[in-house]
Amino acid sequence: MYAGDAQLTASQVLRTFHRDELYLFLGAACTTFGLISVVFAFLTRKFDAMVFWLGLFAILYGQRMWLDLGLLRLMIPPSDFFNNLHDAIKYLVPIPAFFYFDAAGFLPRLSGRRIALALSIPFLCLFAGTFWFGNRISFELINHLIVILTLVVLIIQAVARRQTDRDYILVRRGILVFAAFAIFENIAGAFGHFPNGEPLAFTFFLGTLGYVAAKRSLHRDQQFNDLQKELEIARRIQTSILPSPYPQSAHFQVAARYVPMTAVAGDFYDFLISSETEAGLLIADVSGHGVPAALIASMVKLAATSQRANASDPAQLLTGMNSVLCGNTQDQFVTAAYVYLDAATSTLRYSAAAHPPMLLLRAGNVVEVVENGLMLAAFSFATYATVAHPLEPGDRLLLYTDGILEAANAQGEEFGSTRLHALLRDVAHLSAEDSADRIISSLEQWSSNSQNDDLTLLICDYQSVG
Repeated sequence: MYAGDAQLTASQVLRTFHRDELYLFLGAACTTFGLISVVFAFLTRKFDAMVFWLGLFAILYGQRMWLDLGLLRLMIPPSDFFNNLHDAIKYLVPIPAFFYFDAAGFLPRLSGRRIALALSIPFLCLFAGTFWFGNRISFELINHLIVILTLVVLIIQAVARRQTDRDYILVRRGILVFAAFAIFENIAGAFGHFPNGEPLAFTFFLGTLGYVAAKRSLHRDQQFNDLQKELEIARRIQTSILPSPYPQSAHFQVAARYVPMTAVAGDFYDFLISSETEAGLLIADVSGHGVPAALIASMVKLAATSQRANASDPAQLLTGMNSVLCGNTQDQFVTAAYVYLDAATSTLRYSAAAHPPMLLLRAGNVVEVVENGLMLAAFSFATYATVAHPLEPGDRLLLYTDGILEAANAQGEEFGSTRLHALLRDVAHLSAEDSADRIISSLEQWSSNSQNDDLTLLICDYQSVG
């Protein structure tokens, strides 16, 4: 008897499985689609309500399909809890659907959210009543009536809305097919007939959404690739506006390092004078990052070039640059520092516009050279002054942008001027090129290779020739 019962049960399970296998797959597909959609809604930079509600709709619909399967009833012992859960969950399925249709624009624009909330209340009541007291024919009739009326309004709204976007039209067709099947099955259900074609229509609806999502994803990938190509071109163009390495000189050894945070940056440097006995070193930092700052940096290059005649007068050079830039930078500003070195008189002249002070390393001591005016491109009335200092053989000058000082470690502590002074002393025995490399590598180690600003520096070593 036991063996016969076992054989009968196995045969029954096999027949039930073959009858339900399509809906097992569809339920799994809907649930998986829903889970992925919900996760994706939270992973985007801005929460995507439409994708979230669609995902929740798909999850509940997939679970309802599984609860309707005869195979599940064979596996789970009969109980009031399971029966009530089976009957109650169908009343939850429409709730995220209402909010999805609102977010997708298929409900009236001004009142869609209120309609979704109003429709959700009776379904929540039906769910609670069924879960606690069991299903009632009156509950079924209320459900069928609300769903039919809502879907009729949805169809009218979707058809009446004029759209030429192909993706919208495709999704609308999927919704119309699903709505038509849902209306038919709810009408049949009101008369005690329960056809089971709606899950196929729902799967078709999800398929249209999947196609549109895949199409848009490929389009975004293409746009991203095009953007990367454009950024690479922009990077090469920006690199081309930077000067060639400083020429060999008996008096000046100059090393430059430029490490942008992104493909393009707002830092800039130039050698306005690079003769045997004179050097004019400019460094600048545009507010912000990325492409906008890089465009302004190109303007700084033009402004500096236009002032080459004033290269021996730092204050006049910055004044001229400010006049060129004012009103042309879309409210972005520029900090800058310029030093003119004259080997014939062994002097330096320096001026700056709201820029970190230049550092002078002499005989093991670091001195800040400060002469700051207002930032460039912000105030047309800004004026600048020049400070002069004697040059001594063995002097080392360091010009840098604020990304050097503001480089932060994992604890959020900035590198700061004190560490920079100490580092400049520590590398005093190295050449200008090696010192520049050591400073950059020290900053990268400090910030654990997590760069939060552009890094640019100029080191100039002075040597008198008798």
